[in-house]
Amino acid sequence: MAPKVFIDGEAGTTGLQIRQRLEGRRDIELVSIDPAKRKDEGARAELLNAADVVILCLPDDAAKEAVKLITNPKTKVIDASTAHRVADGWVFGFPEMDAGQRAKIAAATRISNPGCYSTGAIALLRPLVNAGVVASNYPVTINAVSGYSGGGKAMIAEFEDKSAPAYTDVPFRLYAFELMHKHVPEIQKWSGLSLRPYFAPSVGRYAQGMLVEIPLHLALLQGGPAIADVHAVLAKHYAGEKFVTVVPLEESAAQKTLPPEQLNGTNRMKLYVFGSDKAGQARLVAQLDNLGKGASGQSVQCLNIALGLPECAGLN
Repeated sequence: MAPKVFIDGEAGTTGLQIRQRLEGRRDIELVSIDPAKRKDEGARAELLNAADVVILCLPDDAAKEAVKLITNPKTKVIDASTAHRVADGWVFGFPEMDAGQRAKIAAATRISNPGCYSTGAIALLRPLVNAGVVASNYPVTINAVSGYSGGGKAMIAEFEDKSAPAYTDVPFRLYAFELMHKHVPEIQKWSGLSLRPYFAPSVGRYAQGMLVEIPLHLALLQGGPAIADVHAVLAKHYAGEKFVTVVPLEESAAQKTLPPEQLNGTNRMKLYVFGSDKAGQARLVAQLDNLGKGASGQSVQCLNIALGLPECAGLN
């Protein structure tokens, strides 16, 4: 019998994309709640406890409440919200983060799916911190731009619904000026940083796609490495990975521009190392689909691992 998978919140942006990736698969049974009973706690609890895996695509408070409804010890939970990303007892759902992360995900009953910005930032930082190249107290700066779908229904309406009070036609804008973005705690914890990173996000007038950039001063890194040394650490860490690619230095050097939408519709992420030894500066960039590797694609990847299924199933 195929394992049952229930997406709680399948009508949202992430939920819809997860469902699209799971529909038609014969190795799982996708179950849904009657739309009229979405707010019926008893009906939801029944499905939550009958499923082998529950994927939560809910606001933080609603995700916490959903977890409280689960009494079946065998039900595995993948939470796509921010609610449990730094919580004790939850495994961080970034399979490529460390050599043993897949085994942790496979054994876990509680898995927190990373945020889109944090997937790119942690992918760049974690190997360098682990290798001792970037000190844990390095003053990390993260600049990033995402398509407006990353902000959920409210931000989508701002850019698409001309009748909405907050509708805007600006091509690009900064936000989160208070420096308290919800992804910062998980970036700090899972990158291994002791000093809170400075995170400056922005949004462009396009639906999806993301660039996450981290500038580094080579002279401030441990041992004063060259650009090739920084690249070598990342390349070694992600060697053989299916979804994360470290672009060769020669290919990176040939780039004249880097579009954020290039990997849309995939679960892939490309890591670039730009910079100049002469200038003594490196420019690390992660390119990914904020709704793919940054959300729904990564959720499906974790689902596959949690169920012992081929990791690439349902992913392109």
